Amino acid sequence: MEQLPGIKGIEHIGLTVPDLEEAVEFFVQVLGCEPVYDIGPFKSTGNWMETQLNVDPRAEIPKITMLKCHIGPNLELFEYKAAVQSHSIPKNSDIGGHHLSFYVEDIQKGVETLKKNGLRVLGEPVHMTEGSSAGESWIYFLSPWGLQLELVSFPNGKAYEKHTQTRLFKPS
Repeated sequence: MEQLPGIKGIEHIGLTVPDLEEAVEFFVQVLGCEPVYDIGPFKSTGNWMETQLNVDPRAEIPKITMLKCHIGPNLELFEYKAAVQSHSIPKNSDIGGHHLSFYVEDIQKGVETLKKNGLRVLGEPVHMTEGSSAGESWIYFLSPWGLQLELVSFPNGKAYEKHTQTRLFKPS
């Protein structure tokens, strides 16, 4: 395999959501993301949707919203309308399973805020004490429509940082 020339990093992550307005409100009100612009609609009487996006040729995208989420990758939110469409969110263990992780300064305050917002928090914060991730705390939670998300915090860094100049994420 050959590496792509000029690659710089992840510019955005695209997510298909069941209700675009609800998703934008959640990412803005709870996670502090900033809506930047909308585009669309997209639909085709030919094969453009299938050729360009690998979806049903008659699928439609009424609108796409781009969000800036602090210092991480941007989010591109889609709401598709398609005759054949799965409405099941994959679990992390499924092929194509995924989650988004948001860094917070204080994991306990983050969990309290999630609960105040009526969100389902999975278990209790996990505090890593061994291995390369020692110093990190994390917890999973679900968006109102069931998307798997995570809060993560490591205010004093992670153990691996003692052995390399490479940083996976800089919260400042």
